[in-house]
Amino acid sequence: MTPLPAIDDFDLRALPNGFYENPYPWYRALQTREPVRRMPDGSVLLTRYADVQAVYKNPTVFSSDKTTEFKPKFGNSALFEHHTTSLVFNDPPLHSRVRRLIAGAMHPRAITDMAPGVVACVDALLDALEDRPEADLIADFAMQIPIEIIGNLLGIPPHDRGPLRGWSLAILGALEPRIDADTFDRGNRAVTDFTAYLDGLTAERRRTPGDPERDVLTRLIQGEAGDTLSLSELLQNCIFILNAGHETTTNLIGNGLVLLAQHGSQRAQLLAEPGLLSGTIDEILRLESSNQLGNRISTRDTEIAGHTLCAGTPVTLCIGAANRDPAQFADPDHFDLRRAPNRHLAFGSGIHQCAGINLAKLEGRVALGRFLQRFPNYRLDGQPTRSLRARFRGFSRIPCRLR
Repeated sequence: MTPLPAIDDFDLRALPNGFYENPYPWYRALQTREPVRRMPDGSVLLTRYADVQAVYKNPTVFSSDKTTEFKPKFGNSALFEHHTTSLVFNDPPLHSRVRRLIAGAMHPRAITDMAPGVVACVDALLDALEDRPEADLIADFAMQIPIEIIGNLLGIPPHDRGPLRGWSLAILGALEPRIDADTFDRGNRAVTDFTAYLDGLTAERRRTPGDPERDVLTRLIQGEAGDTLSLSELLQNCIFILNAGHETTTNLIGNGLVLLAQHGSQRAQLLAEPGLLSGTIDEILRLESSNQLGNRISTRDTEIAGHTLCAGTPVTLCIGAANRDPAQFADPDHFDLRRAPNRHLAFGSGIHQCAGINLAKLEGRVALGRFLQRFPNYRLDGQPTRSLRARFRGFSRIPCRLR
């Protein structure tokens, strides 16, 4: 058994060499030796499944509001306004109002109705790859799918979608535990540019509304039962919808294609038994969670796993570690398409569970299933390039031979 690394100096703001490529040895060491880890900045890192789940289930004691935490990091900036107004970093009542509006457009019938559009999008991308011997599975495939689907959800014209990925990466990049001045500046410019674009799009949609059952922007504009969002709430949560659905779904598809390329026996099983596809998506999400870290802050003095936390303690939830906790998952580092049950936390839990969970899984199933049908013998062509992020785990480039 490979010895676990030392964690005496482990700090999310000063990560050890090799962490971005493979963080899991450090996560296992933390689970084993210090599952409630006090960080130099006063925050606490939780790595066990039971502890992470307990925090998710207690939103009253563990708040998602980031106003206090983000003020020293972002100051009075566009990033601060965005990240303290978006759905994910808020508590009720704002969280409840926005989530209700978004979830209303993500009901099962709406997701079923979206399926033909997802299939058409994926097939068009595969058609473009048909005569090519090689491809980058991120640029040429994975990243294109959520941009198209979320662009459709918000009614963003196809010719306006070019900047969306760059804006999303810049805004989410500023959520890393430690950022430099350039990352901060790029994030602020992205929020400013995206907000300006959405302001114009919103004005147009007010003049010409879409179908609120299908058009999320129209639904957010019109509100529900007389409850409408302010302009800032509307614009910032449109940005959130793009960011939440884009980065995580791109990572799901990219991580899945790499895992299947690296595990030939599992790919052979999936090709022979397409009914395993839903379980495969959940196992990819568990083993290589697209979103590795979440954050809360304690609202009062409390206790977690026998450790006292004072009111106002920032708490980092290590989803990537929890989803490989041997106390919850047998042989947790093994890629097993037949794993059952598989109660992973890749989409969170409780009132903040991802509102787009069913859409993300639909995109993942269609993308991987149809890619394998078209290119069953694809293989990696060199080492994929990891995105150097602790919070979001994925690749920036995946060179591939299609046949």
